[in-house]
Amino acid sequence: MNKIAQDRVINNEIGVSNGLTDAFARTISYLRLSLTDRCNLRCIYCTPRSADYKHHHKDLLSYEELLRITSLAVDLGIVKVRLTGGEPLVRRDVDFFIKKLTSIPGLNDVRLTTNGVLLEKYARDLYEAGIEKINISLDTLKKGKYQEITGINCFDQVWQGLERILASGFFRIKLNVVALQGINDDEFLDFARLALSHDLQVRFIEYMPIGKVSSRLMNRYISSSAIKDMIRREIGDLEPVAREVMEGPAAVYRLLTDKGSGQNREGIIGFISPISHKFCKNCNRLRLTARGGLRSCLLSDQETDLKSAMRKGASDKTIKDILVQAVINKPREHRLICGRQMNCHGEMSRIGG
Repeated sequence: MNKIAQDRVINNEIGVSNGLTDAFARTISYLRLSLTDRCNLRCIYCTPRSADYKHHHKDLLSYEELLRITSLAVDLGIVKVRLTGGEPLVRRDVDFFIKKLTSIPGLNDVRLTTNGVLLEKYARDLYEAGIEKINISLDTLKKGKYQEITGINCFDQVWQGLERILASGFFRIKLNVVALQGINDDEFLDFARLALSHDLQVRFIEYMPIGKVSSRLMNRYISSSAIKDMIRREIGDLEPVAREVMEGPAAVYRLLTDKGSGQNREGIIGFISPISHKFCKNCNRLRLTARGGLRSCLLSDQETDLKSAMRKGASDKTIKDILVQAVINKPREHRLICGRQMNCHGEMSRIGG
């Protein structure tokens, strides 16, 4: 950080005077909490399929520690939390924790990202706890290919979970599709048409080469622009939708017509393009790994050990200072370039996607 930015911090122009604001005038209002690095799938771009390398439970932040950090972050201006993993629903007593989390005063928005395997089991508990917005990761609509990608034969469970939440009153459901050339690019149109027939937003995510596992697939990258062109050519027009203040980095479009059926229908399609169209200038988030590492950028190895500070007896003020410092140190942008991994070597399952 340069001298001008440092002076602004000292003068309280950056920090918590009007919420958390970083050195580049971005307001940080969103915290992603990874509850565990464990997952019941072994996706080819995320989790190693070989030896079990997961952290011991004692190494993870306890629910009490997570609640304390979140409460202090809310005091500083955080209003939105997303629960991630690993797979957050595999952690024991997660429904109990979520009920505590959603009751924190000032926390307006708690969301969940899940692979959907346990969604049917937890759908009612999640809704009753106050979670109405869920992202489901699903990279194929074909059972055989699902097992190839995830290593597990449980596509039917995921689909049943999706159907359950579609019928259960959840406010906003998003389907996350990691775009992989030569693996699921033959299904992009099927996913787009799913947005026409179901009350959900389908989001295509550009592949990010993070860590050793995903680096093997760098040649599978396909840009959001290529996917848009495919959809426009084969299905219908994409009309931009204004970005909502509390929404994430997706560029959202309204899909207006299904050329194949000749019917006038609408669907919502999103594109997350961290490689081809950096959205760093609008980034509003911090990340907390399951092991207590505080990160201000997904694609940077820079991390603060918040867990050790807490377990050594850090006061609330000290924890807040650590949160503020992470915001102050937030980089202007990531340095990930298609075909070359720059400065993020941790596995996605450990960081929290």
